[in-house]
Amino acid sequence: MTRPCPESVDVVIVGSGPTGAAYARILSERAPDATVALFEAGPALTDPPGMHVKNIAGDDARRAAQRRSEGLRPHTSLTPSPYADPARRLQRPGTHLLPDGYQAPGEDGLPALAMSTNVGGMGAHWTGACPRPGYGERIAFLPDLDELLDEAERLLEVDRHPFAGAPYTDVVRSRLASAFDPGRAPGRRVQPMPLAVHRRPDGALVWTGPDVVFGPTTRNNPNFRLYPDSPVRRVLVSSDGRVEGVRVGDHDVRARFVVVAADAVRTPQLLFASGVRLPALGRYLNDQPQTVFAVRLRDVPPPADISETGGIVGQSGVGWVPYTDEKPFHGQVMQLDASPIPLVGDDEPAPGTIVGLGWFCGKDLQASDRIAFSDTELDDYGMPKPSIHYTLTERDHASLAAARTEIMRAASALGEFIGDRPLVLAPGASLHYQGTTRMGPADDGTSVCGPTSEVWGVTGLYVAGNNVIPTPIACNPTLTSVALAVAGARDIASRLVLENAASAATGGDRA
Repeated sequence: MTRPCPESVDVVIVGSGPTGAAYARILSERAPDATVALFEAGPALTDPPGMHVKNIAGDDARRAAQRRSEGLRPHTSLTPSPYADPARRLQRPGTHLLPDGYQAPGEDGLPALAMSTNVGGMGAHWTGACPRPGYGERIAFLPDLDELLDEAERLLEVDRHPFAGAPYTDVVRSRLASAFDPGRAPGRRVQPMPLAVHRRPDGALVWTGPDVVFGPTTRNNPNFRLYPDSPVRRVLVSSDGRVEGVRVGDHDVRARFVVVAADAVRTPQLLFASGVRLPALGRYLNDQPQTVFAVRLRDVPPPADISETGGIVGQSGVGWVPYTDEKPFHGQVMQLDASPIPLVGDDEPAPGTIVGLGWFCGKDLQASDRIAFSDTELDDYGMPKPSIHYTLTERDHASLAAARTEIMRAASALGEFIGDRPLVLAPGASLHYQGTTRMGPADDGTSVCGPTSEVWGVTGLYVAGNNVIPTPIACNPTLTSVALAVAGARDIASRLVLENAASAATGGDRA
């Protein structure tokens, strides 16, 4: 049953993905007396809310949950597709595309840009990869970044060796290491990909969704409430630049602090709709250019035992070729297909021997790559209609060419090619959109928020998500965005404690 909307709370969180969940968890731990309301535009798919769909038992139930995540134009199990040119506009279960406005004339655009609308957001559908940023990916003005990443690993329950002992893991890693490790610093050599997973006592793999981030601490917090199917239309800001709450439908909820964690499109959209229109809002849009390839491992024996583990058959594991400044790419190597399908030659490959390679590039950041919002047109949800302006620069094309060379090196080391050459995916396919409410060390017009994620010029308003990351990060960004959310949540918790103490000392009312 839908709960009645509250009149006032201490903190409103908009969006229930990994970063919104991180705010709720840290506040529940550090300021348990604070009242917190989390509003999500989409439905709750699971009990507990925010569970990863890979953990749902049964294909039909999983597909039903994915379809419910696909907004107002669901596509799972629909034929024909409701979208034009599906070869360019990738339609992945659990996500929905911009119906239009994704490519301006003469620009590359982001034809594959996708979102999820459900409790848990895209965190209910993600791959769980949690590498740490390195070198130029790191945020130089955050001296405590490593400690924040440690805390993010705790919330996401990251396992740094999730497939230790899998039959082909050592083969894949040693072959990649021979090709890539020479000259690399110890921490940036080929290694297992840290994954947000844990194993049950029976050995089955459980994928981290925002339900894990919320954890029992948040779910058992009597001062926390989750409101699904409750889209927020406005952030309420006073004339003197202080957040006052949010508008949910036609109801105003007063709040001392508001956190907008609604993804890289809808977070700047909500700020724009609320009159918070900083110069950098929506700008420095960063989608990681991506190239992919596949191989069949050569000269490996059939595995002695095959066991399903939460959607991946753990034969080759997931390998990681980290970013360096000399090789500014992030390589992810994981099993693609464990079924005995004759993809190469006439022989049936042993399960687990088909390995996919994905190389992500850091974008050449430019302010002109942006999401613009209309003052006159509305989208399907009644919000300012977004349009994408996005162009790959000469530097981006050079980076992609170099990444293709690197992925061919990796493929040559591993086995027999499947296909003739690496495929460059359509812009937007990475799902790793960043920068649209980027963080900065100073309010100089090139950022939307400061080092604690508080929006410049609006006291008490915070932003969260991959969109806060300001660097041309090439690795999977969720761990970093959760780390930034930890810092923001700690800041709010500290301010709540201080404000409440001051109010108590003067006999005031904290509301």
